[in-house]
Amino acid sequence: MDFTFTEEQQAAAEAAKGVFAPVAPDAVPSPSRTSGAVAEDFDRVLWARLADADLLSLLLAGESGGAGLDAVALCLVLRESAEVLARVPLLEHSAAAAAVQAYGAKELASDLLPRAGRGETVLTVAAHGRTGHDPAELAVTARRDGDTWVLDGVQTAVAWAYGADAILVPAHTGAGGAGATGGTDGSGAESPGAPVDRCVLALVPREHEGAVLAEQISTTGERLGELRLENARVPAHHVIEADGAWEWLRELLTTGTCALALGLGTRVLRMTADYTGKREQFGHAIATFQAVAVQAADRYIDLSAMEATLWQAAWRISSGAPGALPAAADVAVAKIWAAEGVRRVVQTAQHLHGGFGADTDYPLHRYHAWAKHLELALGPAAAHEEALGDLLAAHPPN
Repeated sequence: MDFTFTEEQQAAAEAAKGVFAPVAPDAVPSPSRTSGAVAEDFDRVLWARLADADLLSLLLAGESGGAGLDAVALCLVLRESAEVLARVPLLEHSAAAAAVQAYGAKELASDLLPRAGRGETVLTVAAHGRTGHDPAELAVTARRDGDTWVLDGVQTAVAWAYGADAILVPAHTGAGGAGATGGTDGSGAESPGAPVDRCVLALVPREHEGAVLAEQISTTGERLGELRLENARVPAHHVIEADGAWEWLRELLTTGTCALALGLGTRVLRMTADYTGKREQFGHAIATFQAVAVQAADRYIDLSAMEATLWQAAWRISSGAPGALPAAADVAVAKIWAAEGVRRVVQTAQHLHGGFGADTDYPLHRYHAWAKHLELALGPAAAHEEALGDLLAAHPPN
């Protein structure tokens, strides 16, 4: 494996460092200090700076005003954003735009993507299903009715829902759903006329007839939205019907979440090293104590594993390279390490900081809250271990 980044990828990371440099983590709204949501909206000033630096259009093609880069470049930028707890929907927006570009109708792409690349239209994704534990594509049903699709169901914990202009919603057609033909005749043989269940992606405006948001609060204190759809009608060209679109989008979102976890964990371990190098007991910095050094070393190993598995997953998604298992397996491995690793990193940091780590004037408690959110987002480690087991069973070694 060669994890050397291209000049374009490195340039994106450097641009991100410049944009995020002024962000002060200890000024990020604290869930421990606020009752309810920490803010009504995401950081629009930072969003404008990202747009000016062309970091909202990294994955878009040149005709849409983008740089034409890949998931690796996006993950490099996301890693930088998480180090400072950047309150922007960079992952969801970029992933949704990339899905529209790769799988959407030309009419939708030409209308939406240039505005999304400039940050004028903000996108997010409903990716957590009805409860956060069931598949997101099964939480909403979609049926074709002439030139529109009709959506019914509930998606929970939609990130940045109140600040987004449109939400990309996975939905299933159900047996006999719109144009859903093909399948088997019960004996395993193909039966072209038999109804099948398919997954589609529908772009639903935030303010839309039949769509209602109810406020939910994340562990980070940010506003999430429970999206309720009841007879919500969406134009046909706003619905992506291509096979594999949701699976690809979900893998990109999961990999991006791993990049956020890596950035957060990297910053927390650095904070811990700085603190233990200055904090003295018995006339010596506590970093020189064996028990402290061993715990820090273990967390460094966690971060190294998180990094290696992240770039493997991002590379598989970007390149489409074949492997013994589908790319989904590499994504699952990355999320297992990200979920477990980021939890251990922040727990060790809290332990080694002592009471100082719980001081709300110090940013560590914010990182702890964000780490818990990232650990569980798009499935905890156990869910991805189960998914990995299913993939191994379906693709036994020769």
